[in-house]
Amino acid sequence: MQVDREVPGLIVKFGAYPLHHGGVGAIRSLGRLGVPMYAITEDPYTPAAASRYLRRAFVWPTTGAEDPGQLVGGLLRIGRRIGRPAVLIPTDEEAAVLIAEHREELAGPFLCPPVDPGLPRRVASKQGLHELCEEHGHGLVSPAAAFPRSYEEVVAFADTASFPVVAKNREAFLRRSRPAVGGTTRIATRAGLLALARAWGPDPGVILQEYLPREQAEDWIVHACFDRDANPLALFTGVKVRSWPPHAGMTAHAYVVDNPELAGLAARFVKRIGFSGVADLDLRFDRRDGRYKLLDFNPRMGAQFRLFESAAGVDVVRALHLDLTGRPVPEGEQRAGRRYVVENIDLPALLAYRRGGYTTPHAPARASGTELAWFAGDDPLPFLTMLARFVRPGARHLCQLWRDRRRGTPK
Repeated sequence: MQVDREVPGLIVKFGAYPLHHGGVGAIRSLGRLGVPMYAITEDPYTPAAASRYLRRAFVWPTTGAEDPGQLVGGLLRIGRRIGRPAVLIPTDEEAAVLIAEHREELAGPFLCPPVDPGLPRRVASKQGLHELCEEHGHGLVSPAAAFPRSYEEVVAFADTASFPVVAKNREAFLRRSRPAVGGTTRIATRAGLLALARAWGPDPGVILQEYLPREQAEDWIVHACFDRDANPLALFTGVKVRSWPPHAGMTAHAYVVDNPELAGLAARFVKRIGFSGVADLDLRFDRRDGRYKLLDFNPRMGAQFRLFESAAGVDVVRALHLDLTGRPVPEGEQRAGRRYVVENIDLPALLAYRRGGYTTPHAPARASGTELAWFAGDDPLPFLTMLARFVRPGARHLCQLWRDRRRGTPK
């Protein structure tokens, strides 16, 4: 690849989630090509800050709920310290939305995709994405959903809904400041829904969605990078075997699987809405009606993006850097059969999935290769740093999940 080693990359993250393997993967991916890498970190001791491929960590604790002007000002100060234009690589919705909406202000010290300023916010919103699917899906659909604006509307929904249902925060970028639910929450009964709704206030910030039975579904992922005309520079498909928390959280174990039908659906949808840059799509194939249902459209790189690589060595982060620096993106088929494992969450996910009815018939019987999220022989310190920071909070989290299950808390 004819990568421009004079243009650095900056990992942009807002909020406190120090154990983010996607950021580490991006630092390694471009750093191995000789691109100078920088990152925003919560403190000096995160796994990303420990990478040998990171030139400098800018320690900047944020919540993601700060005033946009404050965040833009902080980015501009970092840009001046880097001293030359850098490619911005967001790892969360808050960062992706801020960069898109303030691209003109950031255009001097930074390079970022020329996406419509309002589009990342809309696709990151559960309601906005649902509306886009209704307008432009043409085969790619969103699960049936309701968007109540009062407790009375929740009651009206509960009177006619088929349970279980799923509750999610309506706006992904408000999940840290005003979350209605802790995450994707399965609600088994009408009484359970109304009990939760009493705490949501006068304007519930939730989406109530149809539940897709696990035993009748298969989870798929699409990672891609699109140019300024919304044409795919790199597009990959894979199947998710396990996630943590189960069925609703981050990918813990996945495989690259060729799926031309899904690739075509995703490419046509993105073309219709005009998105450019890196995207991470989560979909569930519903065996009952044979349709792919779009659950999430993340307008940034996914944490598991290193699962996917073409025969030419291109992943979505490399494609983004090549495109924004005016370099060609080599063509090549995806390396089917590759496996991705997130070491610190795959074991608890494996134990949880043994009791469920979820299956992934499209997952290959044997992997053609394995990409670990944390451990790398040429860059071992992020793995060791992750272990040091994960053991105590990880054990505490597992204990809380066990107590919740014992009490029958809806998930």
